[in-house]
Amino acid sequence: MKEVDYIIVGCGLAGISFCEELRANEKTFIVFDDESQQSSVVAAGLYNPVILKRFSPVWKAKEQLEIALPFYEHLENLLGVKLDHKLPVYRRFASVEEQNEWFNASDKPLLEDYLSPQIIKNEIDTVNAPFGFGRVLETGRVDTSALLKHYKLFLKTINSYSTETFDYSDLKLQHDFVIYENIKSKFIVFAEGFGMVKNPFFKELPLNVAKGEVLTIKASDLKMAFILKSSVFVVPELDDCYSVGATYNWEDTTHDITEAAKMELLDKLKGLITCKYEVVDQVAGIRPTVKDRRPLVGRHPKYRNVAILNGLGTRGVMIGPYVAKQLFQLLENDLPLEEEIDIKRFQD
Repeated sequence: MKEVDYIIVGCGLAGISFCEELRANEKTFIVFDDESQQSSVVAAGLYNPVILKRFSPVWKAKEQLEIALPFYEHLENLLGVKLDHKLPVYRRFASVEEQNEWFNASDKPLLEDYLSPQIIKNEIDTVNAPFGFGRVLETGRVDTSALLKHYKLFLKTINSYSTETFDYSDLKLQHDFVIYENIKSKFIVFAEGFGMVKNPFFKELPLNVAKGEVLTIKASDLKMAFILKSSVFVVPELDDCYSVGATYNWEDTTHDITEAAKMELLDKLKGLITCKYEVVDQVAGIRPTVKDRRPLVGRHPKYRNVAILNGLGTRGVMIGPYVAKQLFQLLENDLPLEEEIDIKRFQD
């Protein structure tokens, strides 16, 4: 029988973050991932410390960035691939009133490090922005598709990855360990995203599902070297391509792309850019979100060697490494989680 310290189910942003925490602490592990969940694949991968709809700070933004940025730099070195693209986010202003709201927000203590007080004049004739932009600092994009692809290849090279679909009924729980097939492990961590709704240990937790669809357009005349935020995000990719997204659908739980989502995004794009473009791709995925916008982290209330790392929502790039560290410290050293992320908040 093979013995490891951890079994991990799922290899999205949450799973990768936890794997790297285990490797940093010289723990052994095996990952089960049948690639059925695609939220990390369709994620824009943005890290942005400001909620631009309301000009308010992201929860624990400073603490998250201090961990996340070195984390992705480390992964670039490990995998030999460019992941972190430092790009400013430009928030398009729709009116003078929005400009004034931006000025007021940039004076707030939690936002002054992230909001430039200067109004940036629009100098791109293919972008419709008569009131200019506000620039968000400490922002960028992590190439999540490249990360998932290359990290899974890396796990295969160290014999720590299985594409087998995890069968909950085959998991045997003991006092100090778990057994799955021919593997004995001290802990099992479920980081399976939307798949949690079928998980008998955690399916009672309030995980919401928000289907998101993203377009890729090719626009040779756009020439935009920043991430544009308006009614949609427009994110520069390679070869004059841009990601446009994303939609939110709380009813559809399939991974199928839809014409309705495509038309919604194109309609929003219509008033934003004026150059010709063509749609070259469309993808869909299910985001695991929580009603209070905090992740689901913690131990099972009955089985102390069964844990969850889920519900990262739309900011998984930032928050994943931050909460993975906390879960590791909980399981290994019994250090308490922050109350805001602990699943106990739904169990007491």
